[in-house]
Amino acid sequence: MKINDNRTSNHKNSHTRSPVDMEQLQLSKREIGELIFEGVFTIALIYLIYLGIQIIIKQLLEAPLLGLGPSYSIRQQWSITPRNLQLYNIIFTWLSVIGGTAITAWRLIRRYRQMQLTHILDELHYIAEGHIDYQIPFQVRGDMGKVVTSINALVQNTVKAMSEERKIEQSKDELITNVSHDIRTPLTSIIGYLGLVRDGQFENEEEVKRYIDIADKKAKQMKHLVDDLFEYTTTRSIATHLQKRNIVLTKFLEQVCAEFEWEAEKKGVTITLDSENSNLVIDLDPDRMVRVFSNLITNALKYGEHATYIKVSDYVDNEKKEVFITVENNGEKIPKEAIDHLFNRFYRVEASRSVETGGSGLGLAISENIVMLHGGRIEVTSDDDKTRFIVILPLESKDQSETEEAVRQI
Repeated sequence: MKINDNRTSNHKNSHTRSPVDMEQLQLSKREIGELIFEGVFTIALIYLIYLGIQIIIKQLLEAPLLGLGPSYSIRQQWSITPRNLQLYNIIFTWLSVIGGTAITAWRLIRRYRQMQLTHILDELHYIAEGHIDYQIPFQVRGDMGKVVTSINALVQNTVKAMSEERKIEQSKDELITNVSHDIRTPLTSIIGYLGLVRDGQFENEEEVKRYIDIADKKAKQMKHLVDDLFEYTTTRSIATHLQKRNIVLTKFLEQVCAEFEWEAEKKGVTITLDSENSNLVIDLDPDRMVRVFSNLITNALKYGEHATYIKVSDYVDNEKKEVFITVENNGEKIPKEAIDHLFNRFYRVEASRSVETGGSGLGLAISENIVMLHGGRIEVTSDDDKTRFIVILPLESKDQSETEEAVRQI
């Protein structure tokens, strides 16, 4: 049965349709004609039955009683007068009208529901033909309406799942491309310099040592990339389990800052810790969280051109039950167009993809994953005066289900 001549246009907008936008099912002229015929036929049949019952009752009332003679009928025996007979006839007629109306309505409703089911089955066949993002464009009432709603919800979820699957596949392809690029560059250097040594293309031992040193440096760069890639993939996994324990936040941040004092001093940068909550205890995985702040401080030292200080501070919002940990520097600001992409894997603000200047490009992505595993988030602001990375963590640990939902959104 062909029920919708505008399927092409409906198909284009099916993924945006809501129940409020859907119209009631419109029957075709043929179907309306079938309903009219069904009603007329049912009324005629009931009327014939009505006439037949009247005739039978009349004959029964006038039939002679056995043993009382041929002229003695049931009507005479029961003393039914013509007036009473007329009253009984009126009552029977009204009961017949009410019963006939109910039966006619029941048959029409049943027939209409059969038509609804036919329409729904036709739409399902259309979806089964490969139009997987098409939704049934009409509403029906009752249980059939629930079926239509369920089908449309299933279509929406299927389209969403397929879209997410395509994004995952695209993400995997991009990951392979980026990893291949970043590994190929140092690997080419390693092969080249070791080939020079193997073929004896050197003038003295000093040159051999220089070639080997370069190959060793490139190999370490590859190892660093592989380590970062492994950590990135593990922190994206729902199966990742944090080894949380109660940590005094100030002491934890002091230890992190102390590790960078010598490097900062070499660059003329002062690292300070400004903590207003010296006794604050927070539940976190210190081994993973130290990676977060190490990445942020390392980036501040590496990319904060002309910076004179790096300040780490914390602030507790008791109303929201969150702690805000800020890593701030007064170096060159991050371009506005780059801020939205900072936590994308392999993204680098600098134009080249050199490991020498840009690292693996996974540090901030790893940091964001770790923070989200803790039920928190990272925000960043940057202007001409300062750049601030703000790690926001909950004071109370979130349920495992909430953590898994956060990982799915990474």
